[in-house]
Amino acid sequence: MNLLFEESGDFKAGSIMTQQGESYQVEMASGKRTKVKSKDALLQFASPSPQELLQQAQAIADEVDLDFLWEVAGEEEFGFSELAAEYFGHAPLPPEAAGLLLRLHTAPVYFYKKGRGRYKAAPQASLQAALAGLEKKKLQLAAQAAYVEELKANKLPEAFKPIALQLLFKPDKNGIEFKALDAAAKELQTTPQRLMLAAGGVASPKELHYTKFLYEYFPRGTGFPAIAIPPATTDLPTAEVQAFSIDDVTTTEIDDALSVTRTADGKLRVGIHIAAPGLAIKRDDAIDAIARARMSTVYMPGEKITMLPDDLVAAYTLDAGAARPALSLYATLDPSSWEVLATETRAELVPIAANLRHNDLDELVTEEALAANTGDYPHKEEIGLLWQWVQLLEQGRMAKRESFGLRPEQNNRVDFNFYVEDDVVSIVRRKRGAPLDKIVAELMIFANSTWGKLMADHGVPGIYRAQGGGAGGWAAKMQVRMVTHAAPHQGLGVDQYAWSTSPLRRYTDLVNQWQILACIEHGVTAPLVAPFKPRDADLFAIVSGFDAAYSGYADFQSTMERYWCLRWLAQKDARQVDAVVLKDEILRLAEIPLVLRMPGLPTLARGLQVRLDLLRWDEVDLTVEARLLEVPAAAAQALDVDLGDEDEELLEGMAADAADEGEPVAAADAPAEAVADAAEDGENRAADAAQ
Repeated sequence: MNLLFEESGDFKAGSIMTQQGESYQVEMASGKRTKVKSKDALLQFASPSPQELLQQAQAIADEVDLDFLWEVAGEEEFGFSELAAEYFGHAPLPPEAAGLLLRLHTAPVYFYKKGRGRYKAAPQASLQAALAGLEKKKLQLAAQAAYVEELKANKLPEAFKPIALQLLFKPDKNGIEFKALDAAAKELQTTPQRLMLAAGGVASPKELHYTKFLYEYFPRGTGFPAIAIPPATTDLPTAEVQAFSIDDVTTTEIDDALSVTRTADGKLRVGIHIAAPGLAIKRDDAIDAIARARMSTVYMPGEKITMLPDDLVAAYTLDAGAARPALSLYATLDPSSWEVLATETRAELVPIAANLRHNDLDELVTEEALAANTGDYPHKEEIGLLWQWVQLLEQGRMAKRESFGLRPEQNNRVDFNFYVEDDVVSIVRRKRGAPLDKIVAELMIFANSTWGKLMADHGVPGIYRAQGGGAGGWAAKMQVRMVTHAAPHQGLGVDQYAWSTSPLRRYTDLVNQWQILACIEHGVTAPLVAPFKPRDADLFAIVSGFDAAYSGYADFQSTMERYWCLRWLAQKDARQVDAVVLKDEILRLAEIPLVLRMPGLPTLARGLQVRLDLLRWDEVDLTVEARLLEVPAAAAQALDVDLGDEDEELLEGMAADAADEGEPVAAADAPAEAVADAAEDGENRAADAAQ
């Protein structure tokens, strides 16, 4: 006798060798023997052979009319042999019974399985719905196949146009559009991104990088909801100063301005005036919710996504020609020694006389011109006085920095400013530490340190930047971290440092401005009424959220800088270029801040300038392929950074690690407002890299 049985969802047949109790010993056509339990046995038959039975059963199953079989089955549960007798009109032969069983088993839409060899016909409504679903799936598969063919021909299907970017960055992986895109990319041995570019679904690599960032950080778009913008605060005393700001020509969020006045007793009164949106925005109001969701303005060459609505920025930015609400820090100085005699903080309306621009003044305001008192430019006297003071401020910071065991900062490095107009980029070298940069940087450090101490003295928590004193190796100790209590920033050489000078574009500065306003308004009772009380858990959440957002924004800025560096190469048709060896296989081009890795590069001295042949570059994955053309026999040429400095070693190590991981690396910060993160707020570049 032979046996038809079910095993792991399949039907098999073999010859019965023995039967013991509730099990059979069955030999298969291959000679293999298997044990079959009685509950899995479906049909015993003498002929034909097991192999012939399965062949004949499959042929019969292929001829069974499912619709007729469903009508014959009725509404009650049945065994396959019972239905076979009804369907064939006689006691079924083994191949007929087995054939009907195979047909029932392969038609789950028509028949529901109820047990071994037992089934029940699907209700009519369920069957019709299931058949409609099958037809729909059939049509979808046909459409998917058509999409694949169109994509392979670099043609974008009509259905893809409204969802092209979504398919790349936030797809429905069960949708036929995504499946078609994925299948076409695999067949063409390319990536979905490149295929979408070729088919016209993405206009350019720039849009690809930008949209990827938006889908991750701004999934609801970059626009602001329709909310009421409070008018600028005017119920404040007006300061008796004529303040001026110093920014890049592209800056629109003017956070800070400066003033210098002489007092009746011959002293100097230096004013550091910071835009005060904290007077209008209140914790947990609608605008605060927007600012906290964004955490910072996002910068990229040629564009930005502001933290605050444009109308509010316009009301509080320190534009020339009017008195603007500001939080002012006044330092009274003895001009004979430049000693700080007193400081005072107040909220007031500050008349802004001028918005000075680096692009207009950098060539006029040089160290040599300041020393000789030559040149003619606005606020020349005030800038000259500030220059004298900030040099002493810097010397004091460097002495403090050295007391922490660190070398002095190196100010002979070069920044690169990106300007994009009509999709054409220009990259301008600009030496860091120029007098106007130093004036703004030192005074912002002074304000952030002074206001950090003000909050600490009043027992009011704030958001501080701290560096040094941690555990672990040198890099871990020098990691810049954000804390809610006053702590030294060894890299800057100050006892405490609270970001407070950019409240229009950084949420941490807005939070600190609220806390500072509470201190000056309420004095010793400030801890009881400040928006954030001591040990406020929400303050820790802000620190965590800001760190995550700011890091992501910085990565995106680096990505876009790298993209524009590659666009610059294309514009210039640059093929043979000079580069400087940073470390091992890592080089940076001399004219632009493009860092690249060259595997197999021979060991060369750090700082050595070499000649490269750029073979190709890719604006999608932001890679560059190059070969070494020439190594000068002369002594190594000095790089415009001090490669011996410990901070620079860390920066280069970070660049090398990032390059090793295939991540885009920007060798310098972006220009305009973005460079304020390093210049206006005084953060040294190596410290930020360690972060």
